Amino acid sequence: MNDLPLTLFLVDDDEALRRSLILLLFSQGLAVQAFASGEDFLGAVNLRQPGCVILDLRLGGMSGLSVFEQLLAAHSPLVTLFLSAHGDIPTALEAVRRGAYDWVEKPDTQQLLDKLPAAIALARARAQALQRWAELTPREREVARLVGLGQPNKEIARILVPPCGHRSVETHRANIFSKLQCANDNELGRWLAAHPWLD
Repeated sequence: MNDLPLTLFLVDDDEALRRSLILLLFSQGLAVQAFASGEDFLGAVNLRQPGCVILDLRLGGMSGLSVFEQLLAAHSPLVTLFLSAHGDIPTALEAVRRGAYDWVEKPDTQQLLDKLPAAIALARARAQALQRWAELTPREREVARLVGLGQPNKEIARILVPPCGHRSVETHRANIFSKLQCANDNELGRWLAAHPWLD
């Protein structure tokens, strides 16, 4: 799964910094798409795809924090790494509390290179989770969510529309555990909780 193609997105309105970071990231063998504004980024990128976004907190026009709020609202699996000037550190910490992966103080490129591998590894794990989830049928996804909530088979069979027999639910449950590589209901519940951006 480590060869899953992932794109790195860079959003920064400082052209000189943007160019230098693009060269730096290319030199690391990373695929990079760069944007000069949050509006351009949001307008061009599929927010439902896995990947990693390096996002400047202070952008002209829409702020980096506003862009991040759009990602949260879209339940995006994109891993966000903020670029922050010294005075923005409290804001960056708040963004991390709300689900951003981390932040790097500008212009510390070594710190960025140090933190990127783990952020990319997380993006790959999310890509893998999306791939597994996509292997489920729509009915299996319904059943998975109900199993994750702790519902017993007979109750799930009754809740589903159209309803089905509890033996069908058992079959769905076995397929779900196999495809998501979960051993039991509790593990499935934890897996779903760890991936709240799944459809």
